[in-house]
Parts: sequence; C-alpha cells; structure tokens
Amino acid sequence: MTDTKTVNGGRLLVDCLIAQGADRIFTVPGESFLAVLDALHDSPEVQTVICRQEGGAAFMACADGAMTGKPGVCFVTRGPGATNASIGVHVAMQDSQPMLLFIGDVDRGMKDREGFQEVDFGQMFAPLAKLVLRIDDPARIPEYIARAWTVAQAGRPGPVVIALPEDMLLEEVGGVQPRPAIYRPAQPVCPDAMATLMNLIADAAAPVAIVGGAGWHAKAREHFTEFAERIGLPVAGAFRRQDAISNASKVWAGNLGYGPNPRLVQRIKEADLVIAVGARLGEATTDSYTLITPDHPDQVLVHIHPDPNELGHVYRADLAICADMAEFAEAAALWDDDIVPFDAGEEAHLEWLDWSTASPAPYLLDVAACVTAMRERLPDDSIICNGAGNFSGWWHRYWRYNGFPTQLAPTAGAMGYGVPAAVAAALRHPERTVIALAGDGDFLMNGQELATAVQYGADLLVVLVDNGTYGTIRMHQEREFPGRVSGTTLHNPDFAALAEAYGGWSRRVETTDQFVDALADAKDRRGLRLLHLLIDPEQLSAGGATISGLRARAKG
Repeated sequence: MTDTKTVNGGRLLVDCLIAQGADRIFTVPGESFLAVLDALHDSPEVQTVICRQEGGAAFMACADGAMTGKPGVCFVTRGPGATNASIGVHVAMQDSQPMLLFIGDVDRGMKDREGFQEVDFGQMFAPLAKLVLRIDDPARIPEYIARAWTVAQAGRPGPVVIALPEDMLLEEVGGVQPRPAIYRPAQPVCPDAMATLMNLIADAAAPVAIVGGAGWHAKAREHFTEFAERIGLPVAGAFRRQDAISNASKVWAGNLGYGPNPRLVQRIKEADLVIAVGARLGEATTDSYTLITPDHPDQVLVHIHPDPNELGHVYRADLAICADMAEFAEAAALWDDDIVPFDAGEEAHLEWLDWSTASPAPYLLDVAACVTAMRERLPDDSIICNGAGNFSGWWHRYWRYNGFPTQLAPTAGAMGYGVPAAVAAALRHPERTVIALAGDGDFLMNGQELATAVQYGADLLVVLVDNGTYGTIRMHQEREFPGRVSGTTLHNPDFAALAEAYGGWSRRVETTDQFVDALADAKDRRGLRLLHLLIDPEQLSAGGATISGLRARAKG
C-alpha cells in the first residue's frame, strides 16, 4: 500500500480502490489511463478483466455491484469509450446498483479546447449518474475515491462517474494515504413508525407487500420472509426483483411488470393496504402508474426506502419510512405484538403456482416446456441473467427464483445485458450454475463478450432464443399495424457455429426433446456452452400472444 514515498496518481488511485475493498475491475484499455493499467500490473489483490466493448464492461460492473452490494468498477477511455459505457451508467441508475465508472480524460492543460475525443463529462452524465467528479489534483485522490464509494452505496445506490486527466495520473505525489474502507450506512427504523405500520396491518382486510430494489440483500430477504410468513402477508416482487424472497415461500405471490398474473393484478387493485419495501414503484412495476396510482384513493400506501429523496418523489405515502432494508426487515421480524394471520398469503402463493406451471403448447420447440426442463434439472441457486426482449418473459413466468442472488436482469429494459452479466456472475460465483438468456437481437448487442468468458475460463451456459425478429417490437407492430412488417426482420448467423468459433461448445435445437437432450449434455460440461434454440416466430410471448392471433383480433 502507499506510504510516504512518492508515487504517481495512477498508483495512488489503485491503492485507494484496494483499500475500499475493490477486487475486480472491468475495462477496455485506453492510452488515457496507462498509469492505472501499470499500477494494476503490480496489484495481485485486483483481477483486471479485459472486455471487448465498453458497453459490455459497464454491464459487467453493474452486475458485479448488484451481486456484492459494493460498487462495481469499470475503467474506459474518453470519447468513444465513455459514450459506449454510458448504457451501463443508465442501467446502474435505473436499477439502483452501486457502480464507479472511471474515464481517462484529456490533459488538464487541454480541457475545453475540444481536444482529441474530448467530452464534457459533467454535462454528459449529469442526467444519468448520481454524481460526476473530475480529479485534477492527485493529492486529493483519496478524498475523491472515498466520496465516490460513499455516494455509490448510500441511500438509493447508483453510479458515480469520475474523470481522470491523463497528466494527473502521471503526476508524482508524496505523503498521501488511502482512506480506510467505507461501508454502507445502515439507518435503523423509527420505533414509532414501526408501531404505526403494525397497527395499519392489524386493521387491514387485504394487505399486500411489493418488495425488492434499493439496498435489498440477503439479510433483508431472510428477515422479511420470516415476518411475511408469520402473518400470512402476500408478497409480490417488483419488476425483475423476483429473487427478493424465495419463490418457494408459502407467501410468494409472483412478480409484477410485463405480463403478470391477472389474479395478482386483481389482488393488488383490491388491496386496502400496500406496503412497498425497497421498490420505487416505477412504471413497469405499476403498469404505467395505473395498477397503483400516485394518489391511490381507497388504498393506504406505506413506502419503505433507504433514500429520503425517493419518498414522496412520485407517490403520496400515508406512511413513509426511511430505513435500511435489512434494519427494517429485522425490526419487522422481531416485532412481538400479535397480528392475526391472514389466509391471503397462502392463497396468493397457490395462484402463483398455478400461473407458473406451463401447459403444453402446439410448437415443435415449446419455450415454456424448455424452462420447465431447466427448472427440473438445474440447481435452485442457478443465476439467471437476461437482457431485454419477449424471450425473457418465459423465464419471468415459469422459472422459480429460490436462491439469492439468482436474477440479474435490467429494470431499465436494456438489450445486451445478459451475456456480460453472466460473465460477471460466473467470475463472482464460480461454484454456481450461471445461465445467460438472450434473444437473437439481444445477443448480438454484446455477444462479443463470449470472448471475455473464454479468456477467463468463465463457466456459463447461454440459452439463445432465435425467432429471426425483434420479437417485442414485432408484437407491438402486429397489434398496432397488423400485417405491415417493417424494420423487425433479422437475418442471423449460425449462432452455434459462432459459439464454437469463440472456443465454446454448442448445440442447435429445433424441438423440445432436442432441448432436453442438449441441456443434459451441456450440464455435464464446463466452460462456455451455448444452446441455439430456433423457435417459430408465431410463438411471440409467454402470455400467449401470436402473430395470427393479433392479426385476427385486428380484423375482428
């Protein structure tokens, strides 16, 4: 570690990250931060993961932050590197994931001349990040790193962007020490607020909880499950927060977002008390703010969130509680006043079990049946990673997220997230089964990171659903402009051959039986494995939408 000797800014920066607990950095190298790369050469405490595109690197940092609760770290160069990585900053913000994006920048003496690849990062990232910083003095690196680490974790976690002038990283500085490790502050819950909440629950006839989001982690999961099961409280997951509690819990009611169980939707509409824990109640979770309206007449809303800026930001709360998720959940689990248990929790769980059990479909390759086969053959704690597209809906509906963390999926709806997230997950949890789910359009946005997976020996399975179209957009297109296909047809490569070109193993799958056999074969192998599923484009969504059905409805 740094002592009183003189070091350059790059060395000091890496030492400060190590002091905060950073053990992995995702990067696409650039000449603007060579001093950092040089310091990493002599830093065995940190694994440097070389990625193939900055968007992929940023997604890996997002996923790493989501799994560890500590900021995922990404380094990119200025201009093209920063603009490519901006998608990861957007996802980290909307998904409430702690992340640091470091950008090698122009020399201090060249700023504001529109030098080579120069961008004003303060203006560019201000709407996307929690905070944007620029370090002009190497002696202040410990201060800035501590501040960035704190902000990324505190309240609603999110991304912090730090610009690093190239000459600052090369400048020598002496007598500067890294600051000690900073941990996420854990605000306890107000006892009076807890008493009020318990009274509201005791008086309610049909309460429901919506959980998962900012600051949610294993301890919050354990304690909230204990509390909800004790009182029979139905628990729904916010959009793509399906691992917030085990889906095997007797009170798990299912997930909100796109294509939820209609019976769960009805249950929430009829609830007299809604308890949102960690969730922001965003557009996807609330069906464009209609399932629960911002003013929610005839419903009492309790909103628990670790960031005071989120409370009252969109939704009027009858009771707003600012607290750390684990602190709140533990206080609820330990609350000793008796509450007469509700029958609704187990009823809601039975409704979800029925909804998440697939029925036979008339397709040679039935995606729902494939999910069922995976569920029966893969471990409960498998980590499912996906980007955006209709393909993900089958796993949202039919997969059972029983372990934690087991779902890495962007609430921001970004395509191309699944493969990079799976690489990060395989490196972080080499002992677990990791699956990257992708559609054909989704995969080709970041499929290049299969090279990263192979380079670092990542053990992961890719399930690629290929229907030759941008399926989500095609579905909306057929609904609004039936039969007028425009801009959604894809001509794809041989994905199985592509996986093998990267050094992986693959199988082409055209029937459900072939999938079952290929899955068994893949399960017995290690490294990169890819199953290329060719499905009928008629099979548009897990909700049963078909091209012919949408066209017939339009004619009717």
